[in-house]
Amino acid sequence: MSNIKLFQDKKIRSSWNEEEDQWYFSIVDVIEALTDSPKPRQYWRKMKDRDLKEYELYPFWVQLKLPSADGKKYATDCANVKGLFRIIQSIPSPKAEPFKQWLATVGYERMLEIENPELAQERMKELYEQKGYPKDWIDKRLRGIAIRQNLTDEWQRRGITEERDFAILTAEISKATFGMTPSEYKNFKGLTKKNQNLRDHMDDLELIFTMLGERVTTEISQQEEPKTFTESKKIARRGGNVAGIARKKTEKELGRPVSNTSNFLTESGNDNDLLIFDEEKQP
Repeated sequence: MSNIKLFQDKKIRSSWNEEEDQWYFSIVDVIEALTDSPKPRQYWRKMKDRDLKEYELYPFWVQLKLPSADGKKYATDCANVKGLFRIIQSIPSPKAEPFKQWLATVGYERMLEIENPELAQERMKELYEQKGYPKDWIDKRLRGIAIRQNLTDEWQRRGITEERDFAILTAEISKATFGMTPSEYKNFKGLTKKNQNLRDHMDDLELIFTMLGERVTTEISQQEEPKTFTESKKIARRGGNVAGIARKKTEKELGRPVSNTSNFLTESGNDNDLLIFDEEKQP
């Protein structure tokens, strides 16, 4: 599970390792946060060159794929908390102590969330509230995240693990539900930034039909237990069709389309950089 955390308004990309039960953090992001360097990658490269022999004997970082500004994932040098303390000791920065305290808080919060998953949901709810979303919308959004997680768990049980395959299946549901793939839907809403999550810009009805398509897909898959990706793709289309038919009937009753160009950005003037995870691709 990867996401973005904030330290004094600086974004720190991170990834939770389930097997090791600990966070890994992007080293260049940490260096940028500590030094305000305009070239954190170059700073990190010089550190490795300076301490080459020591680091070759005792490397404390690993490469993990983390999302970049262009929306794609690239291999990135990452370190756990113990490794980051070595970096902090090597960088003269007045932010060293606050950063240590931040690391301790991040780890502690994660431990609490593992013991009580409801805390993670509460934290997410607070983030949306801070962004200005109304309470009834937040309730639907959180329910949609749970439904999405159930669907991706089901897909994984069917042997689907690649990010590209998750994106294809999601596109099948969206196309059948709304007549648009997620990327087409983002263009329709005028969302041009890679880190803008489409669902964070949907209204109540759009979220409801998204949930319906994904929940029906999950139910069909659990009943039929598809053995191949092609079979799962057909089921995704069928689940989306159920939501698509319901959407069309709703539009007939309301006399207007469910899909609309309005989004949270244009309504509030605030950009959405919450980025909990990219639901269109990530398991």
